[in-house]
Amino acid sequence: MELAVLNTQGKETGRKVVLSDAVFGVEANDHAIYLDVKQYLADQRQGTHKSKQRNEVAGSTRKLKRQKGTGGARCGSILSPLFPGGGRVFGPQPRDYSFKLNKKLKQLARRSALTYKAQAGAISVVEAISMEAPKTKSVVALAEALKVSDKKVLLVLPESNVNVQLSCRNLPYVKPVLAQNVCTYDVMNASAIVMVEGAENVLNTMLA
Repeated sequence: MELAVLNTQGKETGRKVVLSDAVFGVEANDHAIYLDVKQYLADQRQGTHKSKQRNEVAGSTRKLKRQKGTGGARCGSILSPLFPGGGRVFGPQPRDYSFKLNKKLKQLARRSALTYKAQAGAISVVEAISMEAPKTKSVVALAEALKVSDKKVLLVLPESNVNVQLSCRNLPYVKPVLAQNVCTYDVMNASAIVMVEGAENVLNTMLA
């Protein structure tokens, strides 16, 4: 697949880049995408949730009433889960939600996600962005020129560009990411993918 390289005003430069069919034109695997996104979201969970069990809540361990003869159900201390302020039965405990996925499966998931975006025509390529200092207005102008200002944009950079990355901080709809760090969740979560020229080579090399 070939895409025209656009300048920062959204006009064609006359150059084209090739998106490898081994990365942007594979047979998509939905289950691989599901597993990779599930792992990403699981990794975001802190897992610090905690409720107190019967042996952890504060209170007396005195038996509230005699075992028999009251006409009511037998009961032990006020710490019982049956009473307000008692311990919680089978409550959440701290745990690690992360799980392992094979490297090849994760690569398949990213290729599948990129293929879906390529098929949908949601990928565009722009020439190198140069900024002397961080300037949010420049990124806003770029998004408007590319007609993606009303979409969730994943800006894929071939290498670290501090000024561009800082310029995106105040824009909730633009997420800058290095090509080597592109993940399935970011691709699927974006409505439009804007790749800076050179990023496609990193992806072609990394995932082919």
